[in-house]
Amino acid sequence: MRSFVRRTRLLSVTGAVVAVLASSAAPAAASDGSGLTLTVLSSRPQAVSAHDALIRLELPRGVPAAKVRVKRDGTDVTGSFVRAGAGLEGLVAGLRTGRNVLTATAPGARSARLVLDDHPVTGPVFSGPHEQPFICDTAAFTTVTGGKLGPPADSDCSVATRVDHVYRTTAGKFAPLPANETRPADLAWMTTSAGQRVPYIVRVETGTINRAVYELSMLADPAAEPPDPWRRSPGWNGRLIYTFGGGCTGGWYVQGRNTGSVMDDRMLRQGYAVASSSLNVFGNNCNDLLAAESASMVKERFVEAYGAPAFTIGWGCSGGSYQTHQIGDNYPGLLDGIVSGCSFPEVGFATVNAITDARLLNHYFREVAPGAFSQEQQQAISGFGRWESIANLAAGGGRIDPRIFCPGQLPAPLRYRPETNPTGARCDVYDHTVNVYGRDPRTGFARRPLDNTGIQYGLGSLRDKTITVDQFLDLNEGIGGFDADANHVPERTRADLAATRAAYRSGRLLNAGAGLASMPMIDYRAYTDDAPGGDIHMRFHSFATRERLLKANGTYANQVMLVEDNRYGGFSLSSPVLMEALTRMDQWLTAIAADHRPGPKAVRNKPQDLTDACWTRDATPRKIAEPQVAGSGTTTCNTLYPVWTSPRLVAGSPMAGDIVKCHLRPLDPTAYGTPLTQPQLDRLRRIFPQGVCDWSKPGIQQQPLAGTWQSF
Repeated sequence: MRSFVRRTRLLSVTGAVVAVLASSAAPAAASDGSGLTLTVLSSRPQAVSAHDALIRLELPRGVPAAKVRVKRDGTDVTGSFVRAGAGLEGLVAGLRTGRNVLTATAPGARSARLVLDDHPVTGPVFSGPHEQPFICDTAAFTTVTGGKLGPPADSDCSVATRVDHVYRTTAGKFAPLPANETRPADLAWMTTSAGQRVPYIVRVETGTINRAVYELSMLADPAAEPPDPWRRSPGWNGRLIYTFGGGCTGGWYVQGRNTGSVMDDRMLRQGYAVASSSLNVFGNNCNDLLAAESASMVKERFVEAYGAPAFTIGWGCSGGSYQTHQIGDNYPGLLDGIVSGCSFPEVGFATVNAITDARLLNHYFREVAPGAFSQEQQQAISGFGRWESIANLAAGGGRIDPRIFCPGQLPAPLRYRPETNPTGARCDVYDHTVNVYGRDPRTGFARRPLDNTGIQYGLGSLRDKTITVDQFLDLNEGIGGFDADANHVPERTRADLAATRAAYRSGRLLNAGAGLASMPMIDYRAYTDDAPGGDIHMRFHSFATRERLLKANGTYANQVMLVEDNRYGGFSLSSPVLMEALTRMDQWLTAIAADHRPGPKAVRNKPQDLTDACWTRDATPRKIAEPQVAGSGTTTCNTLYPVWTSPRLVAGSPMAGDIVKCHLRPLDPTAYGTPLTQPQLDRLRRIFPQGVCDWSKPGIQQQPLAGTWQSF
């Protein structure tokens, strides 16, 4: 059980003041046994929302609970507390937006004082000002019983909280529980991982938090008293899984019509509680900062309603993996372990650099120099496992274009159009993250940390003689870059340095040295690099995350890679491998929770047989336990599942992919694997008058994470 006390410091990211809301192991009052101690169980003290908080009061030995008085800003709230172990716990309501002071007193004991910063249930808490416009989706949101939530009550898209019950039939289906009936004839029963035999009835709470629709589910018998933090459902095994949904394109300006799903049979039947929200689906909200805030507020609601879980597992694929990684690193304490599928380190750099480079290449090969390169040469320059992936990823590169991926719910008159509506809503990843990057004073658009100056596209292909020197020169002379609206232009793209600095300091570019440094991580990949039409979910991204762990922490021993083919469809618990990953993560976190020794716990408590592995691709897959290594054909696993690369990796970028804007160095005529004639060298100097990328140096403005729990 985690508890939090208050400590705040300030920093500057893009000229704005950003609070770093750090946790501390120190109690809020004396810890020598002579004083009372107040802690928050449901959130951090400075991140309280919805005007209430679950509070724990530790009592010194010999102090009777009946003599304790707790006050909220002078109002007695002692009646909110009940006995809980050696102390008292209570849901303190009536907090006002802003600063609140709790005090606890008892005769003969030092008093305790705790400051709580409360925020509206509609947010924001730490993500910065609300995005506008914002389209409500409650009328289109389908509940677990098949109905709709109905129209919103206000402009913040709020609806009344509701509780529904569904049950699992003996035919293996979920069905609404009939009114006034708790034991349908076809009700299934289940034994949870905690050994409890219970009716398979799921309690699902649905409401709105932070302008998102949230859902909380757990096995709970409606014939019994409703669960609360001190009367837990026998069907709950005490663990929480937080699900994160995928996507990105169209993920702005909307509430969303789905969550990351809280109705997975294989989770619920074991007794897990499951939580998610519509703003934790990247297809609704392609912004890890807002996703972190939503997860914080939804988990706070869960703890207040049902009690603190023994641990929380982050669970997500693709756009869900962005969230597991960045929430895990930037907001430690929300997640205790993560299972990430079809993973990327983050959207703004690992993904965006790959898809925008593919967009430039696709434009060059099709529009600028059609027929000048064979398909084999184009594929080699891209680094991808299939030629078709160039066009596939190029289409995804539209997420930097403010006009392409506007969600259908956003009315056309509200959308940005450079000629007719220049102040309209810009539908791209940068404007959706404007609270971090700030605005360019010249354009009013979000600052953009996107850069390809100095990148020598196709360098590796030139060195291995796949392309000629003249082809290499033609490509780099004609590939160009993007203007502010993502139109192709002859000039290379130049990053805004304030946004670049903010990307590193704020954790929008995954650092991996904060929360992830000590977090159990399982990277599961259902391999799709060789999908016939190409696919964005490429295996090299797993190694980018691993390399960042190594750079930040000197080790990646807390990360395990598991790879199999895609026969089960991406990230489905119908896969025995993924099901085993959940089991092993549970064992790993259970061991950590029971380990009270000082020092790092993640590595020493990892199950001994949980190691890197892949599975053969035949009808009866066989496990091959071996370290996963980038490359192709050098190990059994990377022969089965080659680790292809990307345009920037072919151009010489390091695997970590953490350089937003490279330092430049003078041209070296000997660096191309083939002699250059004087006219070729002169032309190369004209293409790169300031020099080419020096990948041996850190990026321009590359710097450490400024802190965790940053608030904008």
